[in-house]
Amino acid sequence: MKQLWTIFKFELKSYLANKIFIGVTLAVVILTAIVMFFPRVEEMVENIKGEEVTEEKEDDEKAVMLIAGAQGELVYEAFAAAFNDYEVKVTTDTLDDIKKQITSKEAECAFVIDDITQYTYYVNNKALADHNTVVASEVLQMVYRMSALMNSGLSAEEAEEVMTFNVEYETETLGVDQAQNFFYTYIMIFALYMVIVLYGQLVATNVASEKSSRAMEVLVTSAKPTSMMFGKVLASCTAGFLQLAVVFGFAFFSFNLNKSYWDEMGTISAFFDVPASLLVYMLVFFVLGFLIYAFMFAAISSTASKVEDINTSTMPITLMFVVAFLVVFYGFNNVDGMLMKVVSYIPFTSPMAMFTRIAMSEVAWYEITISIAILVGSVIGIGVLAAKIYRMGVLLYGTQPKLGEILKAVKKA
Repeated sequence: MKQLWTIFKFELKSYLANKIFIGVTLAVVILTAIVMFFPRVEEMVENIKGEEVTEEKEDDEKAVMLIAGAQGELVYEAFAAAFNDYEVKVTTDTLDDIKKQITSKEAECAFVIDDITQYTYYVNNKALADHNTVVASEVLQMVYRMSALMNSGLSAEEAEEVMTFNVEYETETLGVDQAQNFFYTYIMIFALYMVIVLYGQLVATNVASEKSSRAMEVLVTSAKPTSMMFGKVLASCTAGFLQLAVVFGFAFFSFNLNKSYWDEMGTISAFFDVPASLLVYMLVFFVLGFLIYAFMFAAISSTASKVEDINTSTMPITLMFVVAFLVVFYGFNNVDGMLMKVVSYIPFTSPMAMFTRIAMSEVAWYEITISIAILVGSVIGIGVLAAKIYRMGVLLYGTQPKLGEILKAVKKA
């Protein structure tokens, strides 16, 4: 235990003193600060500009939209109300004149409406974000329905009341609101994904670097290989958790400083209203999920003689984790479906799957207990197996053995 603690402290200190680790953490924190303080800074800039901004807006000329055709006069008011970013004008010019005005940029676009149920839209260069036809179609549908109601004997006021009738409703969620919880659940799952992939690879690279430099031969004379592996894995897990804690902690602090500026952004507010119980579950599944993959990364990397062989060696583990992530991501559409229930008990997918179900649905306590118990048992089992592979692999040089050969050697030992 003393050896493990010594190696843990050494490896953790190496992570925390690493310039790349510090640089990435600071970069993410600064980016988070920019995002969280953006509404406050934007308001300050607008206040500084003051009347100048207002005058500039008043002086800005609106683009011209022409309305022509037999029904132009009828729909003018409706179009003027719907397209308030344009200066809507009714014209009796010929079609050729209208086209010339558009190509010469005297007007930006034109609607030729000979019938309420049909029109032609003219524009010179149609932008990707040009949704004028969608708005025009909705306006004409409303005008058509209004005309039909008025022809049936209703007054203009009565027809407008019918057309603008709104249904009032209230929603009372008795269980979990999946739409509200989706955003922060996805962020947490993605954070877990990034940490496992990043730090799992760091563990593998660290082991292979020591082995390729022959430093491993010196280390194993003063420390047990098992203590070395567990120390490295636990140190990387702690470093990853600390990095996440710093980033999310600073984001939470920055959000509270600017909370009044984010009131209209319900999604952002919901992300920082994560229940404390869910954070506890995240910590549990984060640690267990990280350990199960980090043990495999450490064990496989111990059999590689060169750093260049790491990507090839760890590719099956990385692909397995990517597939697990994609399966869980696909299950977001139906968190109560059979797929998500099954993968909630498979140790390679349960850290993400069960956490997703807990966050976005109602899961019985015994289901959570069984999932965690299976995951803990799997972590212990894989940890023991990984320690045996690691103990054998650290002194194995030359051609990297296949997985079957490694397992046979471990079984004989």
